[in-house]
Amino acid sequence: MKARTRIVIRGLVQGVFFRREITDVARRIGITGWVRNLPDGRVEAVAEGEREMLEELVKFCYVGPRGARVNGVEVEWSDFKGEFRGFKIIH
Repeated sequence: MKARTRIVIRGLVQGVFFRREITDVARRIGITGWVRNLPDGRVEAVAEGEREMLEELVKFCYVGPRGARVNGVEVEWSDFKGEFRGFKIIH
C-alpha cells in the first residue's frame, strides 16, 4: 500500500552527508520526495512510496550515516498524493 511520510531528524545531522545518504537510500528502494536542512540544525524529508519501503527509510533515519548522532526522529504518516518525480535534495 502506498503512503506518504514526513520525517524530521534531530541531533548532529548536518554536515555529515545525511541528505545525500537519505537520497541514495530513497533512490535505491524506489521512493520519491525530497530532503532538506532546516535552519535550526534538523533535517526534514518528505517521501512517498510503498509503506514497507518508507519504513526502511525511517529505520535508516534513526541511525544515519557515519559521523551522525541522531537524538530524535519525528515521523508523521499521511495519504499518498503522487506529487513527486524522483528523490532530490532541496534548499
